Amino acid sequence: MSERLRPLRATVNCDMGEGFSLYTIGDDESLMKTIHLANIACGFHASDFSVMNKTVVLAKVNNVLVGAHPSLPDLQGFGRREMAIEPDELACCFIYQVGALDGFLKRHGLPLNHIKPHGAVYGQTARNFDLARAVVGVAKVFNGSAAQPDRGVAFMGLAGTAHEQAAEELGVPFIAEWFADLDYSDEGRLLITKKHDPVPTGVVQQRVKNLLDLHVVTTVSGKLLPIGPNVSEVSICCHSDTPGAIEIALVVKALVDQSNKAAGYV
Repeated sequence: MSERLRPLRATVNCDMGEGFSLYTIGDDESLMKTIHLANIACGFHASDFSVMNKTVVLAKVNNVLVGAHPSLPDLQGFGRREMAIEPDELACCFIYQVGALDGFLKRHGLPLNHIKPHGAVYGQTARNFDLARAVVGVAKVFNGSAAQPDRGVAFMGLAGTAHEQAAEELGVPFIAEWFADLDYSDEGRLLITKKHDPVPTGVVQQRVKNLLDLHVVTTVSGKLLPIGPNVSEVSICCHSDTPGAIEIALVVKALVDQSNKAAGYV
């Protein structure tokens, strides 16, 4: 494989526990069987104490690593509306939410593996270094509950953005993420929408192959942009509220398993 790009080592992640009270979003029980990492909502865009507890238990049963999925305080907008907020205020907002999830993880004997911002604040922190530094630094607050104590709690975000830059500066492990069911602009910017449109599984399949084999992101016009020079591992996100989420996740998981096995990663 010396003359070819080595396939990216990959995992599959999903944003989960996004129901509230008697309301549910996504089939968490089925999706949990198709992923390696679960990003569990922490109450500010979705979830509540009962949903959070149930989702942690579900992850434990399925041997899935758990990350916190904090948001801007925006239940009505599902955390997908941007908000003017100062870095210290945002850090406190995240500590509050991650602390809630960490309590349930301790209750069930699970470690906190990573932190991944949700929705609008994901995009804001990718573009703004001060905001990125604030939220990445939250990972260090919870290092005592890391999955790998010698590594520390990781931060999941976009490669080549303020996410990766802040993680490198602060010495926080970084998980590069790519989205199977969202579009990217021709400039490589993730297009975050309030409601997710259906994506044909054939389109998802080709995007994933391009990513794993060629290390490129497919844009809305079909351009292929490098994911980043330092990326050798990637976590692929499948959203639970995208129509056909289970079918998409199954396609992605099959491709990831096949690629990892062929490359000798498993």
